[in-house]
Amino acid sequence: MPDSTPKKVNLLASGWSNVRSAGTQRLVVTGVMVLFALLLARMSWDWPLAVNAEDAFYDMRTVLLAEPAEQDDRVLMVVYDDQTLIKLQKRSPLDRGTLAEALKNLDGMGAKAIGIDILFDQPQEEDEQLIETLRGMQTPTFVAYAAHENLELEIEYEQDQYLKQFLARLEGGTAAPASIMLSNEGGVTRSWPPKIEGLPLELTRAMLAAAGEGDNTMPGYTGAIRYKRPSTEEAPVFTKLAIDLFSDPELAPAMAEAVEGRYVLIGGDVVDVDRVNTPFTNSQIQVQADQDVFSIKPPGLEIHAIMLAQMLDGKELPAIAGWTLWLLSLLVVLAGVLTGLLELRNWKVYPLLGFQFLVFLGVPFLLHARGVDTLGLPAFGWIAGWFLAFAAVTSAARASTAVQRQFAQGALGKYIPRSIAEELVEKPQLLSLHGEKKEIFVLFSDLEGFTKMSHALTPEMVAKLLNRYLEMLSQVVLDHGGVIDKFVGDAIVAFWGAPIAKEGDGERAAKCGYAIWQAGEAFRAEVAAMDPNLPKIGKTRVGLHWGEAVVGNFGGERRIQYTALGDSMNTAARLEAANKPLQSSVMASREFAELSGLDWWRPMGRVVLRGRARPVNLMEPAPEFPVQDRQMLEQAIELIDNNRAAAIELIEELVRRYPADTALENLLMRTKKLNEEGVYVLG
Repeated sequence: MPDSTPKKVNLLASGWSNVRSAGTQRLVVTGVMVLFALLLARMSWDWPLAVNAEDAFYDMRTVLLAEPAEQDDRVLMVVYDDQTLIKLQKRSPLDRGTLAEALKNLDGMGAKAIGIDILFDQPQEEDEQLIETLRGMQTPTFVAYAAHENLELEIEYEQDQYLKQFLARLEGGTAAPASIMLSNEGGVTRSWPPKIEGLPLELTRAMLAAAGEGDNTMPGYTGAIRYKRPSTEEAPVFTKLAIDLFSDPELAPAMAEAVEGRYVLIGGDVVDVDRVNTPFTNSQIQVQADQDVFSIKPPGLEIHAIMLAQMLDGKELPAIAGWTLWLLSLLVVLAGVLTGLLELRNWKVYPLLGFQFLVFLGVPFLLHARGVDTLGLPAFGWIAGWFLAFAAVTSAARASTAVQRQFAQGALGKYIPRSIAEELVEKPQLLSLHGEKKEIFVLFSDLEGFTKMSHALTPEMVAKLLNRYLEMLSQVVLDHGGVIDKFVGDAIVAFWGAPIAKEGDGERAAKCGYAIWQAGEAFRAEVAAMDPNLPKIGKTRVGLHWGEAVVGNFGGERRIQYTALGDSMNTAARLEAANKPLQSSVMASREFAELSGLDWWRPMGRVVLRGRARPVNLMEPAPEFPVQDRQMLEQAIELIDNNRAAAIELIEELVRRYPADTALENLLMRTKKLNEEGVYVLG
């Protein structure tokens, strides 16, 4: 099996060469963009907008990979629900007398610890009763505390002062304050709250420590909360019982079995009060369409229950080290850079891109599934960083390629039309080292007497005039969509129909032939005006023919020439040379004229060109020649074979009408001197 490594190395080297050739300034910009890509890949959790995408990816992972759980019999939630409030006919603040009665009954039921998620920040009539109950609790009991400094929008200063006074009156008893602060970064509770100076121990940690399970409190842990989802809608993860079941002395004894050996959390479960947004309620992903267990925001009390269960399970999710995140981000950006340098084309790039994105998206899911804390692990950042690095490199390469393309198009544009040059740059295989048969329209032009004239001029003047002449004629060819085959001294060879044949090639070639002659006349006038002492410039003669030729690149790998070879090229050259004895300027073969689609041609007889055996029917462009006279000339040419005298008579009439038309006069002469085969042989 052949090794593809050298090929990839060559591709990378080629890509790097393209990037470097974009220039120093562009290289600096690319470097800055790649550095920015690295920062984005690593710091996306800290950047606006990017963090929103990271939150969405994290919530998706949490929902899809949440562990299905059976009902947890270690935690009991005793709640004020809407039905309870209806019975008590009191909604806010929560009735403290009911709480006091419930606590008295719960105290003898064998709970491991009790946590109260209710802030006593306003005076109530039942405060003395509640304080007395709390001070007399035998079960470790913890009362909610949150400081004004941390919840300024929820607790006013006066409320904060009363809460502190209330808790101070509990001193000397078994009840103690505990923090109920939750992390709400980005409006969603995803992680454990950070340790805040001045706040007591977090509620659930305090409950575990008081119950003798201090080793399970995960001290210092501020990572992700391990959310679970219920196995069935009928069996939620945590049991919830209404508080009035415990405050009623007749019902309370029956609840003892539900309390014994459990951690009891007391708080509200009231619609639209103290509700918390979680990854489940924030994500658009639904694990089970027929269940809406997590479609409603849970009460804050339930988050404490989830955190308590996480500690009891010993699920302190390991975090990824900062240096590891930097390394992974660097690898992602490097992948984007290398992919950009490869400059893969067509389908080859898609499997590579698909594999990389599968890795970028899959790694966070894989780590999450294996119990790693992926809160802070970039997912969007990796993809965005990869794209930015890839775009930085490819844009630099494109800038370099654009310069190269512009140069290539400019170079090709000196020989072929811009539209064809652009297509050849896109499809260089069209100029591969080979030849193929093509039917082309050929133009051959020459400047009469230039070689003789050049002997009378200085080399500098010859070069100046020749360059100006060739520049003028070359522009005419390119303006008419032709390909310049070569320059032979002052002669230009051009063709249409290769490397790319286009509709209307014949018409453009015909008009170009006529325009070449006009450009030659303009050049003569320009030179005469430049210096009256310069020798007179001869006229430009043009030969036009259509036929088959072998067109392509010939020469070798080191030096090639795109050219056309074949009899059609020779015929065009012979037609150009024939203009001199024919006393004309532009002459085409009938094959060329018929395929041009123009109606300006007038027939000029049939001749045998010098060095040829087969006769050629001549056609001359005469756009200003009247239609009736053209028809008369066509009639005369048709009569030559059967009634030469009548043909001569018609041509003589045309010569009398146009005494300055040397080509017509020459046709008359040739018609009178036809050989036995009825053609005129050019000497």
